[in-house]
Amino acid sequence: MCGIIGYIGKKEALPILIKGLRRLEYRGYDSAGVAIIEDSNIKRIRSVGRIDNLADKIKNEKFTGHVGIAHTRWATHGGVTEENAHPHFGCDEKLVIVHNGIIENYREIKEMLGNKHTFKTETDTEILAHLIENNYTGDLRLAVEKSLTMVRGTYALVAMHSDHPDTIVAARLGSPLVVGVNTDNGHDEYFIASDASPILSYTKKVIFLDDNEVLEISGGKMNTFNIKDEIVQKNIEEIEWDEAEAQKQGFPHFMLKEIFDQPRVFVDAIRGRYDLKNGISFLGGINMTEEEMHSVNKIILIACGTASYAGMVGKYAFERLAGIPTTVEVSSEFRYSDPIVDDKTLVFVLSQSGETADTLAALREAKRKGAFVRGVVNVVGSTIARETDGGTYIHAGPELAVASTKAYTNTVAVLLLYALQFGRLKRTSLATGERILKALLEIPEKMTKILEQSDKIKVIAEKYKNTKNMMFIGRGVNYPVALEGALKLKEISYVHADAFPGGELKHGHIALLSTDFPIFAIMTKNQLYDKMRSNVEEIKARKAPVILIATEGDVGTKDLSEDIIYVPETMELLEPLLNSVALQLFAYHTAVTLGRDVDRPRNLAKSVTVE
Repeated sequence: MCGIIGYIGKKEALPILIKGLRRLEYRGYDSAGVAIIEDSNIKRIRSVGRIDNLADKIKNEKFTGHVGIAHTRWATHGGVTEENAHPHFGCDEKLVIVHNGIIENYREIKEMLGNKHTFKTETDTEILAHLIENNYTGDLRLAVEKSLTMVRGTYALVAMHSDHPDTIVAARLGSPLVVGVNTDNGHDEYFIASDASPILSYTKKVIFLDDNEVLEISGGKMNTFNIKDEIVQKNIEEIEWDEAEAQKQGFPHFMLKEIFDQPRVFVDAIRGRYDLKNGISFLGGINMTEEEMHSVNKIILIACGTASYAGMVGKYAFERLAGIPTTVEVSSEFRYSDPIVDDKTLVFVLSQSGETADTLAALREAKRKGAFVRGVVNVVGSTIARETDGGTYIHAGPELAVASTKAYTNTVAVLLLYALQFGRLKRTSLATGERILKALLEIPEKMTKILEQSDKIKVIAEKYKNTKNMMFIGRGVNYPVALEGALKLKEISYVHADAFPGGELKHGHIALLSTDFPIFAIMTKNQLYDKMRSNVEEIKARKAPVILIATEGDVGTKDLSEDIIYVPETMELLEPLLNSVALQLFAYHTAVTLGRDVDRPRNLAKSVTVE
């Protein structure tokens, strides 16, 4: 959701900024703009639509400045217009800012500023620019600090002023900012971005700004302050990913590449985290003694969207393997539900980006109530990773398509390992632990078998491409898989899809069935197979088309449907790791067939950093 890139150094800023914006396209946006300091003036160009539109407008302009900021906007306050696009000026066009987040009290600030300022946009960001301008008395950093004490809301902010052509000031509260540092071999250049993806071409050395911190880069020197203007010591960290991982590598879309990444990154998720001989898993990030782990009598998994469906799979695993009552809470509802949490509650917060605003708020609420709070995230150094008292990286690598795929399966993998870790402490036998681990080790090869059916799944997708509505059903551990399959189809193809437990069909949903209402049924061989087959028979009797996911060798499915995706057999708890891959491919091919923007579907953003 929105993207920021800033540069200060010895190179021309414009090419770096445009390239950075392209790296941030996956976040979702509807307009873009750039501002560069040249000869003590600020030149700004903005456009509606894709980065290509902005690049076309810039073609005939000459930008030679070495300090600049750029932004991709996802509209919140005000419509999608060039006037509302970032960067935003103050009145005299000497101060310019870009901003992610929401200023909740912008109306009050606008009223306070009164007739002294002229406002040209509908945005809350422009109000913030005028507030900083109003507080400016010659020191840009102090003006930013004073202004931020007056605002309510969230922000990732980067500001420049033409009176200080060698200075950039940045600040953060609730919305991520990463600073790339390249001071090797006399470079003395810095990059400021919403995440690391635009920085990786230039340096892997970064610092992560924390909430209520203000960064000043001036005269080649970098210092960080808190909101009270006290210097804060920051550690430079090294990013593990490289730029090649963030590219398409010959695939037509990032989403397809990331679907095909899954066998490889799944190995990364579990590597070094198990002992096959003793049938145990060990994730040191849990950061709890055995006594503390034994004391846990309740687990809460908190997440949004796809991550919450991964959490639902984890619930089955924790309860079956460890016998610990487990609930899954939608992040945005957790704080408002009067959650029952105490010092014997273990809370896992799940987030690919590690920056999801609702999940962060839920994390802080759980910590206030005294729970053990641990993170399961993908992005190293993200806010959730830093604010929890432990947890685990899922090691999925960069995930640039908006619709999550490999982060989902790797999150499931990590939750399964956690469930086994607690299970072996409580009630899971060595033999069962060994069997689970052996089955996990077979997953990458079995994922590959499903990926090899991509063309066959494409044929099925093309057959149903004109469907207006679709229902997904599953039972047990495959019910969350059905939910995830429906979400994927909605996200990227815009086909209306819902999901229900198979047993709920007769409680109302069956009224929807007709010859033009396909049902996607997950009917793999497990303890609920016969129940699920009965549900499919009910569907067939109403003459609704059926698409099946079935286990290899289950020839008895052929009298139920002519559209069957066969998946390798595995343990029931592990089935989501395979069945989800088939549903991801179905959603992908449906979207491509319909001509959708697969990597950047309409109205969506990769990282939702506002509530």
